[in-house]
Amino acid sequence: MAVRDAASLLPPLLLLALLHTWGARAAVEVTMEEEVQVFHGDTARIPCTVTSDDGSGGMIVQWFYVISSGKSHLIYNQDSMEKRVVKNTPYTDRIAVENNGTAGGVLTISDVQLHDEVEFVCHVRSLTDGTGEGRTRLRVFKTPDFPTIERAEKGISVDDEPSKVGTCEVKNGYPKPTITWYRNNMPLRSITDVVNLINSATTGSSDLFSVKSELFLKVKKEDKDATFYCEVKYLVPGAEKMTETNGINITVFYPATEVNMWVESPKRLIVEGDSVKLRCSSNGNVPSQEFEIKDKNGVSLGGSEAVLEKVSRLDSGVYECSVVDMNTFEELTTNTAIFVNYLDEAVIEPKDTVLVEQRKELKATCNALSSLHTKTTWLKNGKEVSKGHYLSLKNITYDDAGLYVCIVTVPEIEEMQTNASLQVHVQGPPEITENKLIEKETAEKEVELSCHVKGYPTPKITWTSSDGKVIGSASHMTTELGAKSVVKVKVTSNMTVICSSSNSFGTDSVTYSIKAKIIKAETAKPPEKVKKGSNGVIIAVIIICILLLAILGSVLYFLYKKGKICNRSGKQDFTKEKSGKDRIVVEMKSDNTEEAILLGVNGEKQLPGDQIHS
Repeated sequence: MAVRDAASLLPPLLLLALLHTWGARAAVEVTMEEEVQVFHGDTARIPCTVTSDDGSGGMIVQWFYVISSGKSHLIYNQDSMEKRVVKNTPYTDRIAVENNGTAGGVLTISDVQLHDEVEFVCHVRSLTDGTGEGRTRLRVFKTPDFPTIERAEKGISVDDEPSKVGTCEVKNGYPKPTITWYRNNMPLRSITDVVNLINSATTGSSDLFSVKSELFLKVKKEDKDATFYCEVKYLVPGAEKMTETNGINITVFYPATEVNMWVESPKRLIVEGDSVKLRCSSNGNVPSQEFEIKDKNGVSLGGSEAVLEKVSRLDSGVYECSVVDMNTFEELTTNTAIFVNYLDEAVIEPKDTVLVEQRKELKATCNALSSLHTKTTWLKNGKEVSKGHYLSLKNITYDDAGLYVCIVTVPEIEEMQTNASLQVHVQGPPEITENKLIEKETAEKEVELSCHVKGYPTPKITWTSSDGKVIGSASHMTTELGAKSVVKVKVTSNMTVICSSSNSFGTDSVTYSIKAKIIKAETAKPPEKVKKGSNGVIIAVIIICILLLAILGSVLYFLYKKGKICNRSGKQDFTKEKSGKDRIVVEMKSDNTEEAILLGVNGEKQLPGDQIHS
């Protein structure tokens, strides 16, 4: 009442000025962020900063959330008496207000969901009736699943209208992700009658977005090698991110403009006996095209592949391949030439076997008809003797006889070769390779003798003794140069053995002079007498030896008792020189021995000249 009276006494203009100044001092300033961003499921923090001249002690702070209709709902109340979370709201169990040094504090919301994406209001009122208010929009983000891509199962023809290439899909994202199609790293945009993109988005009970994009394309031939993929962009707190799908390739059908034909195998030159595989293909890709391969006579061999088994030179010629588009019935043809190389059998002139006289000359030729360049080599016993088609042997000897092999090869193809052989016999009288007279001394009871003979016709070999008797136990064999014979002869005394050989051109012989060497066995006479004697003599000798040993033992025992062997201390004196009296000699004689054996006391053997008589 007194205040009213005082105020009524003041001039009206002054009163208005005082009221304005008082109200300005009591105003409350609230500062909040325009937007707070948080991941789905995380905890959001919304700060409310209050500035007031009255301090925070007497202020009332209230938090509200505003739904889409604009209606506010109280979720938190704080005054000087209490701090209280409002019950039975969507945030009752998930919010708290933390102190940030001002009256407003920080509102925390745990386990943020999509429906939390609303506006939150911090309302502050002071005791002097000054009020302030701030608003923050909560934004929620959810990273989508990894995107998937599927290609169209069927191929697409270049003649078709825009056809489905594939489908990309990304699920469970928030806010809604975007999908962009790429072809070989270039983005695709909708173009009428060329590129058609159909995008769709759906949400489930979780309110998360699933986005699908289908690409329809008017394909070209070049698209057969193109790679298609999708790029997905999505938002996260404070940024935009991107991920890509795997790439896909599509099947494109396009007509052929040319056809090709080639020999698939062998990769080298074709030779007789090979199996030749022919292939045919076009540069088109049409499911309804048909191939046909024909031989040089126009006979069909099959479709896009054909095999010629064990070809010969008669299979050489031009082969044709054709392809027909069964939709348009357009036909393309091509051909390829096949040449089968050959190498005939080698032919030697003169053929098979040739007879040449000694010191004459032999000329031979070797040829093999071939479609390729050849190389000829002559071999004898595995060693090269000549190169080229011609073989020339001058002043022939027996050593030139044998089998000559002519080998014809094709340098371009290793496995391509042929050969033929020529047997050369050198005619002439027998020629024994051993010396004419061979002396041989042996102590063996049997000796082996051999005789090697050159010549043709093959010499006949005969073994005879010095008295002209034929030794029939010899073995004979034919050799490349002539013949060989081996005989075993018993040696009882000195003897002579003759090896004789002959053919239509003459004879030859060699003499073996064999001397028997007799070795006398050196044996001692006593053993010979024992061997000649009877068993009774042997027994008598044994008895005599036993008796002598017994006498010797008695003598030794007697000397031992007399102290002649050991000293009184019982130890033998090895340093004392033996005197003549101390040396007792026993002479042992036998009727069957010519020398006496003398034994000393210590069992030492002594000769008769060494005896010392007492």
